Amino acid sequence: MDALEAIRKRRSVRNYTGEPIPRADLETIVDAGRLAASGYNRQPWDFIVVTDRSMIEKLKIAAQWMEKAGAIIAVVLDPTTKYWLEDGSAAVENMLIAATALGYGSCWLEGYTLPLESQFKALLGVPEDKRLLTLVPIGVPVEWPTKEKKPLEQVLHWERF
Repeated sequence: MDALEAIRKRRSVRNYTGEPIPRADLETIVDAGRLAASGYNRQPWDFIVVTDRSMIEKLKIAAQWMEKAGAIIAVVLDPTTKYWLEDGSAAVENMLIAATALGYGSCWLEGYTLPLESQFKALLGVPEDKRLLTLVPIGVPVEWPTKEKKPLEQVLHWERF
């Protein structure tokens, strides 16, 4: 699947079969995150791939539906870099697109992660001076959501709003 097709197909998937994901595919997905653009090329990220079922069981307090994910990727950032939030967001989006291109569903866990950040950092051994931006569950989808996006004509403006 090419990049534009993966972008068009990508949706937030919250229902997985529970099948394991090959390590090579997880490395490909994380590598896509690693290759994201970052301010001043600081690359302020680290990624923790969790496949252990007992750890996934602990992390699912953020969202019960994560229990059947084949893996969860924790995205850890250095908040001393000026654009850490933007950089982390670019890395996550790359991983979402890569997962889709490989046939996996994924979801950006946005608001569910931050309220439990300190608890998750302790579970995952994240250093105190780092931030946990989000958790990204990845898995074989039970089905692909088909929610429609706004048409281009509704959001595209030329020269001025």
